Amino acid sequence: MVKLRAIVCAGALSLGLLTAAGSLAALAAADTGLTEEQFGTMVRNYLLKHPEVLREAIEALDKKEKAAETQASVEVISTRAKEIFRSSDDHVAGNPAGKISVVEFFDYNCGYCRHSLPDVLKLIDSDRDVRLVIKEFPILGPGSVTAAKAAIAARHQNKYWNFHLALMRTPGTVDDAKVFEVAKSIGLDIGKLKSDMENPEVARILAQNHAMAQALGIQGTPAFIIDQTLIPGAPGYDGLSSAVAAVKDAGGCKSC
Repeated sequence: MVKLRAIVCAGALSLGLLTAAGSLAALAAADTGLTEEQFGTMVRNYLLKHPEVLREAIEALDKKEKAAETQASVEVISTRAKEIFRSSDDHVAGNPAGKISVVEFFDYNCGYCRHSLPDVLKLIDSDRDVRLVIKEFPILGPGSVTAAKAAIAARHQNKYWNFHLALMRTPGTVDDAKVFEVAKSIGLDIGKLKSDMENPEVARILAQNHAMAQALGIQGTPAFIIDQTLIPGAPGYDGLSSAVAAVKDAGGCKSC
């Protein structure tokens, strides 16, 4: 019965979930000594009687894929740790000398990023071991790109952090007009800002961040990296602080 159940699970996946259905069904049929048609009928009848098997197969496949994704991200983090945690291209907030780096990929038009801002600020205010590494990752349209370019350029006027916070706290969609409106409100020289935005280094940093996100499998914002753990979405203050505490309990950073 156990073997039959395993074969049926494989058959269910092969017939309904995988692109290589034909070849897998043939292999499974050969293992049972049945023709493909007989095997298909057996699988259908079994699933009608035991539909929970299909759920188990899907859950097992999902678990296997997530484990593979996690391992892949750990390998990227380990091999590219300097780029991720210690790049001079990124702004660092919190304690620059902190023992644990928390990296955030974000977009100025991301509602979840804005919602996470108080949690991130609470984390760096409450734990002096944390250094926050900001990765500009504009993926939500032209306004986001303009905002990211302006933020990077604002470093030349020593106003990145003020500009970053002002943009993140700006309600509504951040478009080109709003970017420069906010920039003016915090005292940035708009002429210099626009000139600095066209510096090839700005485009290089954004391209570098996009390539890094792709390598890590990051498809949305926000996304956090705490040592070797990739956390997609907005985990809240408790989620962030728990991840930091886990690194401390494990003896400190392996990569960060």
